Amino acid sequence: MKKILLYFVGFCFCSSLLNARVVHVGKNYACKSIKLGLKLLAPKDTLFVHEGLYKEGNIIIDKSVSVIGINYPVIDGEKKFEVVSIKTSYVLFKGFKVSHSGTGTLDDPGAIKVYDSRYVTVSDNILEDNFFGIYIQYGKHCVVKNNRLTAYGTEEQQIGNGIHCWKSDSLIISGNNITGHRDGIYFEFVTNSTIRNNRSYKNIRYGLHFMFSNDDAYLNNTFSGNGAGVAVMFTKNVKMYNNRFEENWGDAAYGLMLKEISDSHIRGNVFVKNTTGIYMEGTNRIVVEKNKLESNGWGMKIQASCMDNEIKSNNFMGNTFDISTNGSLVLNTFNGNYWDKYEGYDLDKNNIGDVPYRPLSLFSVIIENNPPAMLLFRSFMVSLLDRTEKMIPSITPDNFIDNTPMMRPLSL
Repeated sequence: MKKILLYFVGFCFCSSLLNARVVHVGKNYACKSIKLGLKLLAPKDTLFVHEGLYKEGNIIIDKSVSVIGINYPVIDGEKKFEVVSIKTSYVLFKGFKVSHSGTGTLDDPGAIKVYDSRYVTVSDNILEDNFFGIYIQYGKHCVVKNNRLTAYGTEEQQIGNGIHCWKSDSLIISGNNITGHRDGIYFEFVTNSTIRNNRSYKNIRYGLHFMFSNDDAYLNNTFSGNGAGVAVMFTKNVKMYNNRFEENWGDAAYGLMLKEISDSHIRGNVFVKNTTGIYMEGTNRIVVEKNKLESNGWGMKIQASCMDNEIKSNNFMGNTFDISTNGSLVLNTFNGNYWDKYEGYDLDKNNIGDVPYRPLSLFSVIIENNPPAMLLFRSFMVSLLDRTEKMIPSITPDNFIDNTPMMRPLSL
């Protein structure tokens, strides 16, 4: 009986494929218009659009079809229209160059916008000079992969986000290259989703910005040269593994800013050449482990509003200040980190320092409360004060300490 059922299901599937039609659009075909080609399609059909320039206003896909570009045909919004609107589920949109969308702050027009749909895949497209790039609202199980998004905004108010997702679930954002937008990737009220293998660089504000988006994972991405780095806000159960945060410089710039975050895991990331590697405010029960923090202004800034965080097995190397805080009560723990400023000894040769290390320097506390004092950095008096404070702590918190500092950098 099972075999008969399997044969029947297979026959139905093959029959549906055989019944699916293919329509071609292009200068060498009878159909010259994408809009007309879409009208000729039935669900499960495929539209092949051949290379050329298509100026057809707002193109609406409201059937479950595949729309595939051959040799990157150009769809031009002429700075007037939302270029492609996908308003149904089970759609594939692939292989186009989409450019010059209209602009607007009320309706947020973009190159490709997905409305209240499921199982939509947007892949292998080139998006250039659009207000928003790819916009998903109320989407589920959608995939955005291997797209290249380039914009030329100079001010936040003049440009939208590269990949913008709103009130969606179970998304995959993978392998995209994003530059020149307000935020490279933006999540708000997006759950159970994965951002992986993307490169987001030289965006005006954040390379990645997400709020109220629980149970998401951010894996193997690179965020570099963005105006303010990466911001994670009002969220819980976040996994951030093996990402790279680099060259995010500015008065209010961070490699990664965590604000009101809880029950999350930050592991295996690289923070290099940022004003601040990791900034934590109102964060609770975060595990920060096996990360590399190198050549930053501040390795980590942990505000007094943070508690029950565990910072362990990280490498702190070449930072101007490894740690800074704005309070005297420390409710977080440091264990087994490597600090290149550690000057202790290891008599039993177990690679663990025999003397605990206090990573919080007196001068970093002074700078936190009096930024102009940075003018005295590297002066003889400051060096003397720091050394005195390490021997006889009086201003820095007694429990701001790593009891098991490593003698050599950890292999991460």
